[in-house]
Amino acid sequence: MKERTDHEVVYYYDLHPTEEDLMGETSLHAALIHYLVEVLRWFFRGHVCAVHENLNFYQTLNYKEYPVAPDIAVIKGRPFEVIPSLRVGGTNPSPQVIFEILSEETWRKDLEEKPGKYAQMGVQEYFAYDPNSKPLARATSHRLFGWRRDEQTGLLSPLRRRRDGRLWSTELDSWLVPEGSYLRLYDRDGQMRLTGEEAEARRADAEARRADILAEKLRSLGVDPNQL
Repeated sequence: MKERTDHEVVYYYDLHPTEEDLMGETSLHAALIHYLVEVLRWFFRGHVCAVHENLNFYQTLNYKEYPVAPDIAVIKGRPFEVIPSLRVGGTNPSPQVIFEILSEETWRKDLEEKPGKYAQMGVQEYFAYDPNSKPLARATSHRLFGWRRDEQTGLLSPLRRRRDGRLWSTELDSWLVPEGSYLRLYDRDGQMRLTGEEAEARRADAEARRADILAEKLRSLGVDPNQL
């Protein structure tokens, strides 16, 4: 069966592997994707926003359309759902931000072909990061690459890096900063954006420090805090 209705399609590549699926991914690649997803989900907590990993995106009703499946897609204004794919258009907005993590097999496509594909899909910002110890794009030796949509042309135009290689994301209100095998996000004040687990650990540490300070104050007053 190809189609359920005129507007709902059973896409071939939701049931069959793509070339990217067959490639697999390294532990380095997977660890960075997992980390960034956790940072983004914590950052957007309390907001209607879907952060997806490797979700198939389509733009037509052609059931044999070959999808694009970015490593990470951020769709603001849409709640997260466990779905195999999404056809952009109508009530389904395009992702505002997309991340690709470069690998030996995909880096040329990620840097040369994907900006055009994501521009056609209506993406606002696209970032590609190379976590490998030796940069794959040896002609530039850069790790972080970024593009932002030009509203006049509809194309994704390259962003200018700072000297340390960082790029500003308007959609994420964050600096994206290369740090070896990890890509970090920082706010305007230079505070690193955390995962939910990291934020909870910091909160617990702060509470423990406050408790220690209070206990020391009580001892200085001759009160044993263990007897309270």
